[in-house]
Amino acid sequence: MLNSPSQNAIDSLPSFDECIAFQGRFLAEVSRTFALTIPQLPPPLYLAVGNAYLLCRIADTIEDEQSLTFQQKEMYAEWFCEVVKGEKEAEEFASGLVSKISPATLEAEKELIANTEQVIQITHSFPPQQRQALERCVAIMTKGMGKFQKVAGPTGLKDISELDQYCYYVAGVVGEMLTELFCLHCPELAAKKDEMFALAINFGQGLQMTNIIKDTWDDLQRDVCWLPRDVFLRHGVDLASVHPTQANLRAGMLELVALTSHHLDGALKYVLHIPPSEKGIRLHCLSALGMAVLTIRKIHANPAFINGNDVKISRRSVRSIMFITNLLAGSNTGLKILFAILMRDLRKLEVPYLVNHR
Repeated sequence: MLNSPSQNAIDSLPSFDECIAFQGRFLAEVSRTFALTIPQLPPPLYLAVGNAYLLCRIADTIEDEQSLTFQQKEMYAEWFCEVVKGEKEAEEFASGLVSKISPATLEAEKELIANTEQVIQITHSFPPQQRQALERCVAIMTKGMGKFQKVAGPTGLKDISELDQYCYYVAGVVGEMLTELFCLHCPELAAKKDEMFALAINFGQGLQMTNIIKDTWDDLQRDVCWLPRDVFLRHGVDLASVHPTQANLRAGMLELVALTSHHLDGALKYVLHIPPSEKGIRLHCLSALGMAVLTIRKIHANPAFINGNDVKISRRSVRSIMFITNLLAGSNTGLKILFAILMRDLRKLEVPYLVNHR
């Protein structure tokens, strides 16, 4: 356990209101998408989910930091988990890590690390069950990301099963954490918890695969590839020497689009399980789902894209999907019709394989 802080240390801590203000500001700093979707949640969940996102962003920054060795990443990730649990001081962790961050890291991410203490003050204000959900998510995420950092490279992941594991560690576990928070908030949803957990992994996988496909060429510029080698080798494409104009690359991309669409269909089922009376939770999920569907539609229409901007959805599209889902959020029939229209061509794609989610 931590020693009791000195009075000087207590006096130097930012106030809780300052921590809340910092969290709200930084959601907009580090993610345009989540800065739009998280405020749609009811107030108790808005605070917890926003905090969870920043915790995950700190963990992600550790794993992406180019100046750290694998051993240092493991050390800082474990240290961060102890900070989240309240076993180590946030200030010491932050000062140690900030000194190691390279100039290539975004200034916003560096500032977030430097202010870990403000994020953790909010974390430690939550009831025990909420804290446990956040602690579990961070622990599984950091362990899983550490595992995949050791194999990350420009030649891709071994196969679909390995991609599935990676998506669980970086997104599926977040879906589980959100489901736990939603169930704690809504007793009616808690009665469907087991089914919701399974669909939450679909949700996370669909969003993550959309980002992986969209960011393929940007990631390769950093000598990283998260595509599965087995899918592309079946089409005669070696990811070790892949380029956007390569013959048969389109076929491999469309296989991944088909599988991603299957997971996004699972995400829609997840949303439809949420009681219509919980409009804020529905809107939070629908906004993320709608943006993913619009992105995967663009990839389907242009699988030979050469950079992420070619398939990035416009701000107008983001506003449109948020407006339409807001109108239809309370109607299961309306949502089914909307996504049937949006995913009409995607649902025609053959899904060549389905895999377990762990």
